[in-house]
Parts: sequence; C-alpha cells; structure tokens
Amino acid sequence: MKKLLLIGSLIFSLFFTPKVVAIIRLPPIISSGMVLQQNSEANLWGWAGASERFIIISSWKEEADTVQTSNIGKWKASIKTPSAGGPYTITFQSRSRFGGGDSIVLEDIMIGEVWILSGQSNMEMSNNSQIKEILPNSANVKMRFFRVDQKASEHPQDYADGDWVSCNEETLRRFCAAGYFFGKKLQDELGNIPIGLIQSTWSGTPIELWEPASVIESDPVMKKAASEIVVKTHRPHQPGYIYNAMIYPISNYSIAGAVWYQGESNTPRAYAYEKMLTGMIGAWREAFQKDFPFYYVQIAPWKYETSLYEGALLQEAQSKSLSYPKTGMVVVTDLVDDVTNLHPQNKKDVGERLAILALADTYGKDIPVYTNPMLKSMEVNKGKVNLYFDNASNGFITKNGEKPTEFLISGSDKNFVPADVKLEKDRIIVSSKHVKEPIAVRFSFSNTGMSNVLSKEGFPIVPFRTDTWEVDHTQ
Repeated sequence: MKKLLLIGSLIFSLFFTPKVVAIIRLPPIISSGMVLQQNSEANLWGWAGASERFIIISSWKEEADTVQTSNIGKWKASIKTPSAGGPYTITFQSRSRFGGGDSIVLEDIMIGEVWILSGQSNMEMSNNSQIKEILPNSANVKMRFFRVDQKASEHPQDYADGDWVSCNEETLRRFCAAGYFFGKKLQDELGNIPIGLIQSTWSGTPIELWEPASVIESDPVMKKAASEIVVKTHRPHQPGYIYNAMIYPISNYSIAGAVWYQGESNTPRAYAYEKMLTGMIGAWREAFQKDFPFYYVQIAPWKYETSLYEGALLQEAQSKSLSYPKTGMVVVTDLVDDVTNLHPQNKKDVGERLAILALADTYGKDIPVYTNPMLKSMEVNKGKVNLYFDNASNGFITKNGEKPTEFLISGSDKNFVPADVKLEKDRIIVSSKHVKEPIAVRFSFSNTGMSNVLSKEGFPIVPFRTDTWEVDHTQ
C-alpha cells in the first residue's frame, strides 16, 4: 500500500507540478517603437520570477547587462545610451534554473530627446486648425508619441497603459497640438534627431490631482484649497489620484524635461497655486530622481464669470513660481483673439515659444533673447514712473504700431486709471494727468488683459502689478 502511494505521488509530481520559468514582463511604456533618452542611464524595468537572473542585450552596445530580480520579482536596470540615433533593438533573455527560459525582443527603438507634456485641456487640445493644415505631410518616423491613458487611483500604480506610435496623419490627429509643435521645433533645431513625447493630460483637472496627496497634506494653505475643489462627475477630484495613475507609473522613464500647461481649473484658489506648482515640480523631480528643467505656459486671458481678478491672480502665482530652480515660463497674452473662448486656437506659437526656451536654457543654443520681459524695478520721478525690465535689452514695440495698452496707474487712493505710455529703449515711462503722485502701476493685471507691448524680439511683457494691495478674487 505504501509503495502504491509513493508511485502515485511521483506520478502526480511529474504531471501536475508547475514548471517554473522566469517570464519577463514589461510595462507598456517599455516597448517596441519607444524613444530612450540619449547620452544617459536610461531606465528599463518590469517583473519576472523572484530572484531570477537574466540579461539585456542592447544592439548599440557590445556588452550585455545582467539583471537580478528582487525576492518579489521586481527589477530595474540602467542602460547606457549613446548619442541620438536608431533604430535599435533590445533583447531580454532569461534562463530558468529549472530549464527553459524567456526571450523578449523590442524593435524599432530610437534614441534621442524625451519630454513629458502634461496639464489640462489647453495642453490636451488636438486636431486644431493648425494641425489640420499639416496632416497630409506629417509622417515622421523620428517623432514618437506615447499617450498615457486617463485613469485615477487612490494608490500609486505599477504601470500606465498606452502605446508608442510614430507621428503620422492618424496619430497626430489624437495628439496634443502644443506638444507636437514643441517637439517639432526641437527636432528641427537639434539636427533632425529622434524626439519622444509622452502626453499625460486630462481636461478640466486641477493641479492638486497631479501631485502626491502628501504634498497637499503637508501645508494648511494647500490643504484648505484642496478642500474647496468642486466635485464633478466626469473626473476625479481627490488630491494625488491622477499623479498615482498617470505620473508615478512612468517616473522610472528617463526624460530630458517636462512641459506643463494648466491653471484654469485653479483660478478660484489662486492663493495656493504657487505652493502647489512648486510642490508638484519638486515631487516630480524626486519621483524621476532627476533635477530636470520644468517649463510651463502662463494661462491665457479669459472672461471668467465669477471674478474680475481670479485669472490675474493665477497668472501672478505662476510668475512668482519662476523663483523655483530650473523653471521657465512663456506668456501668451498676445496670442488670444477671443476672451470668451477658454481654448485659444493658436497652439503653434505656444509650442514653439516653449521650444525656444528649452533650446536656449536646456540645450545651450545661442539665442540672445528667449523669454519674456519681466519687471525688474520701478522709479518715481516728478509725477512719472520709470519701469525697468529684464529680458528687453533692445527695447520695446507694439503690435502693428498700435498705441500701448493695458497700463494702469494709481496714487494712494488705489484708484487705477489708464496711463499715458512712452516706450524707451531701456525703460517704459507711464504717467497720467489724473495722478499727480503715482505710487503703483499695473500692466495687463485683469482676467482679459491682452498685451500689445512686446520686446523687439516679439515676446510680450509678463503681466504684473507693483502694489501688494489686497484683491478680492471673488468679486
């Protein structure tokens, strides 16, 4: 009887014991057609059997890289990448200690510059009139897109869904317009190198959702603002929920930098936006383990229904955020022709201004002036105010030679009136016969302020105010 039991046990083991094979799994962003960051330690990661060993063979290298998974089957490898080029292949080969193994080959891999594009609807906007014009000639195998699927989660996720695709008439229709023009300008100016653009956007979403909840919870001002988010059925509203599902899962991916266009959904809570924006930038850099450049678009003029100044206050918070290291901002007050449309159609100039900023600031291109004039100081002299600016060494112009607009001046009564304006090469002089002793100036400080004063290089002045008087953003 015992002998029969032993034979039965052996037969059962032979036919029913699973064969352990180190099956390698990869997140969707690590796939054929991807673009890896050039001249870097590009991260690859995924899952396999616990404590398994396998090799990664990169076709641009002579030596393979050896990887061992953790005791729960996770692995991560940093692979040295060369200068821009391709296409290449990456082969993952494992060999189980029980025999057999697994092999995955990723093909058509390019190496170049990789940027994240994120924000709400003005970044998400696709297939606008400017894109439609270029669709027939848009095929570009050296430009690749990865659109992160819109999902939300209470907890950080392991991976985000999406697919790497080459730019063509079909894929470009669904990709963000501003991001495309940003990437195309980079590609043209950097010698037609491969460009990888990762789009992670969600229309109508406030910034609180795009950063870890712990950042919001760490500060009473941010926590208060987050509690005031209006709940809407078509999107999540809890802090951190989009970050957990659409940023954290791709944070292992090696990038050159990030571009951000968001803020309209935070105008009712502009008082907290500077803390939130800089807190988010810091959290993203920590997650990606890289102090990457972060460039953003100041929100455009729009006729808000509930306040005279909530848009202006949000713009002001964005301007103040420039004090945070390795950030840059582009102004678009001159690119709007309808303040009743929250989504200005001109995304080409938006994307190209971001690219000019990156080309000069990140890539060291010799562009003498690449950002907007910003108020440096003011001086009151005999009833007139001299305004001095950074980034305007060649002086100022107006659009189509028009009379300068959007300058207001005030005395101690806090009553702002339109100012007379004189443009000089090294300054702008404002005055008014109605204000004998001026003490404050505002420029384009309103929800609908559309600037017509530019540097001679064509960059509009950053909206500003010299006073710190309380503004009721709910009036």
